[in-house]
Amino acid sequence: MVPQASRLNNVRYDIRGPVLRRARQLEAEGHRILKLNIGNTAPFGLMAPDSVVTELVQNIGEAQGYSDARGIHSARLAVSQYYTTLGVPDVGPDDVYLGNGVSELIVMALQALLDPGDEVLVPSPDYPLWTGAVILCGARAAHYRCDEQTGWQPDLDDVASKITKDTRALVIINPNNPTGAVYSRETLLGLLDLARRHGLLVLADEIYDKILYDGAVHESAAALAPDLVVLTLSGLSKTYRAPGFRTGWLLASGPSRAAAGYLEGLELLANMRMCPNVPSQFAIQAALGGPQSITALLQPGGRLRDQRDHAWQKLNEIPGVDCVKPQGALYVFPRLDPDVHKISDDQQLVIDLLEQQHLLLTHGSGFNLDTPDHLRMVFLAGIDVLDDAIGRLEQQHLLLTHGSGFNLDTPDHLRMVFLAGIDVLDDAIGRLSTFLETYRQ
Repeated sequence: MVPQASRLNNVRYDIRGPVLRRARQLEAEGHRILKLNIGNTAPFGLMAPDSVVTELVQNIGEAQGYSDARGIHSARLAVSQYYTTLGVPDVGPDDVYLGNGVSELIVMALQALLDPGDEVLVPSPDYPLWTGAVILCGARAAHYRCDEQTGWQPDLDDVASKITKDTRALVIINPNNPTGAVYSRETLLGLLDLARRHGLLVLADEIYDKILYDGAVHESAAALAPDLVVLTLSGLSKTYRAPGFRTGWLLASGPSRAAAGYLEGLELLANMRMCPNVPSQFAIQAALGGPQSITALLQPGGRLRDQRDHAWQKLNEIPGVDCVKPQGALYVFPRLDPDVHKISDDQQLVIDLLEQQHLLLTHGSGFNLDTPDHLRMVFLAGIDVLDDAIGRLEQQHLLLTHGSGFNLDTPDHLRMVFLAGIDVLDDAIGRLSTFLETYRQ
């Protein structure tokens, strides 16, 4: 028997965890699963710009050997020039590290920083790789509250209350995955001031920096705090719809002398992996320097804008469901009112939804939210597919409430809400009848 390493005991990545394993089992049994669980653009026909793909293809002959461990010079130069246009001072190609997606760079950045017993401030909810990578380093993720009542902005008082003598870094995810929040300038300045006062490294996850709606403005943390050491992470996966290229970057800005030892460690880790994927590095310059085709998708009448509006509206029409309108990114994060929906285990909820409706979503606690009352849905699919998915979610909730949830002492009743239209009720009752046939056999 080969046991698992004990350091993995508390590491979770529920976006691709037990629920996905169950989905694969159902697919193997012949069921078609509607997957709205991850921000994978290609299956929904949202492809990388032609200019980006062309650049990769034309340079494939030059990409057969190892590159510099940090990445090819032209790509690193393009990244540094991009951030210079955003107002980040005194950065150049030597301040850039390319990686096999932002995911690899998150792990490297934390491995170079943390010792067992250290702490990192991470938002709740978060992109769960941040928490998982902190734990993998033997450190502790101290989750700070993002307030749904203020559009999921970080609660600065809560952040301050979580800082201890062991705190080493502050993670800022802006725009936020899973909530879609875009942080205000005031909020960012407050976060950065806490980092300044307590000598914290700032880790700014800005992979959705160009995916903005309704006039929302993204502020670069590095540009707002040139006196702090800030690591800014982004890549080609979202704005440039090329997640399969696995191409990300990390820019280290601020007073480099104060971080010389840390950056030496980061370079050591870059050397140990030889180099990032070379062919897709050639796409970076074309992406950052070419036409920004994402813009048309985000304007009124643009596909992503319309799909966001539609998903948000339809979710809010379900009794007992409310959803903050996302100002950025690719997700809606609806709340299921606990007074209406008696949910104690949101992972089981999404498994039930998967098994009964063949719809794959992600549960809110999978993003390190401490209440079991949220779901994340990707809105990359077309409006007809979103309608299908939200219809399945609504039908599931028409059937969700069991009699014992109302303190009935026998397990033989269900409650059904009849607020839906007659066609929806007919569909729901038909599904209930089919489901109950399994109990008559």
